[in-house]
Amino acid sequence: MRINHLKVYCITKGELHPVLVELSTDEGISGWGEAAVAYGIGAKAAAGMLADLAPKVIGTDPAFPRNVYHEVYDHSFWTKGGGAIVFAAISAIDQALWDIKAQSLGVPVWELFGGAFHDEIPVYANGWNYREDDVIEWARAAERPLKDGYTMIKTYPLAMRQPGGTLRHVTRRALSPELFDIAVKRIRTLKEVVGDDAEILLDLSGGLNNDQLIRYMAICEEIGVSWVEEPFDAFNMGGLRDMKGRWQVPIAVGERTYTRNGFRNLLETGGVDIVMPDVGNCGGIFELVQIAAMAEAYNVRVSPHNCASALCTAASMQAWMATANPMPLETYPYFPEANDYVQVLKNPPEDRIRNGKIEVPRAPGLGVEVDTKRIEPFLAYDMPA
Repeated sequence: MRINHLKVYCITKGELHPVLVELSTDEGISGWGEAAVAYGIGAKAAAGMLADLAPKVIGTDPAFPRNVYHEVYDHSFWTKGGGAIVFAAISAIDQALWDIKAQSLGVPVWELFGGAFHDEIPVYANGWNYREDDVIEWARAAERPLKDGYTMIKTYPLAMRQPGGTLRHVTRRALSPELFDIAVKRIRTLKEVVGDDAEILLDLSGGLNNDQLIRYMAICEEIGVSWVEEPFDAFNMGGLRDMKGRWQVPIAVGERTYTRNGFRNLLETGGVDIVMPDVGNCGGIFELVQIAAMAEAYNVRVSPHNCASALCTAASMQAWMATANPMPLETYPYFPEANDYVQVLKNPPEDRIRNGKIEVPRAPGLGVEVDTKRIEPFLAYDMPA
């Protein structure tokens, strides 16, 4: 079996811009993957990177995804020490290869890694209050995920809404006194709304300088936040090392860290309690499994980051199932309600969430049914052998 065709789809409609790759084989099996740069800037670049990598993928044997990974990693030069765009492309290719391999064997991807660790997949809700900018309604928006059965919710207390529904995070590492006061009142009010019915997770997106961060973390301790994500800029390993142990709040980091090499550097700071590799940009499914195993050796837990299309959720579930030490998986259950949202799957996992959990996937491969008619207008590259 050989890869004989590569197609790249770049969704340019709506608030999210998923980048999907389809790998086809000479035996009629197709596999799918996603480059997880659907938010922020970079989707078109990732689509172009997938096209650049096509010559290294077409003609390979999908029965050996790790061989393909190392051929790409070792012989593309900018992969070593590379960043989001190149590893998002590699991750998408890796997902698609494992999808093909598992389909050819008639098993879900997670079964190939030899661990049936879990009977169900707990998830947490993100994206439930993007439309609010004040204090009261911002916090009261949590009533919806609570009603829907989620017992863990995440939000961005420092961010403000932009036109179109996306978020604008902190600029130049400091909030004005007025915005800092709003950020404090938001989480105090959120705690009043949530009470003990759900855990609160906060993502600071690496935004604050030390003096505001120290004050804000004290409030997080006071209200019992379950973790603070990205308290420092992703480049600031020294901050993690120097501030370790200062706060009685777990620190979660990793959505902007790539490959097991990058996560080794992160773990060696000693300042991380939870790592957050994203299956769509950390290097792929097996890379995430290796990162999780390494984290276990550091006594650190894993909560896979997931913020893209439903295809990335499906791939994340496969990696999560193969991980021994995971925390609940991130989901955005209300994304499809956004204007012009493009649902890329006929069977999105988010539709099967019940009371904050989803059943274990058992269909072959990634278990996805891609809506090829819906995404066909977004075909960016069509590269046959």
